[in-house]
Amino acid sequence: MAVVHPSPSQLTGDDVISPHEDVEREPDGIPHDVIGFTAFFSVILAMLLGTIFVTGGTVGRTAAILIAGFAIPALVSSLSRRAERDRDPTHPAR
Repeated sequence: MAVVHPSPSQLTGDDVISPHEDVEREPDGIPHDVIGFTAFFSVILAMLLGTIFVTGGTVGRTAAILIAGFAIPALVSSLSRRAERDRDPTHPAR
């Protein structure tokens, strides 16, 4: 007798989770609050730099470029350190 497996669209609830699945781990390995902070601060920084660039003259444009040159690497490195610190060692990503 052949075993009939349901299609993925028919799987719901507990059928989707295997007995060996760890539901508490973050599947991508990156803390989700870090992903949210990255998106939020990127949008805020882009809006700030865009406003400075558009409203300022030569000095404003130069300042926006300098701020971008320092703020973007600082943002990336601080969020990277936070992701490493907050990563869950007991529930690693696959």
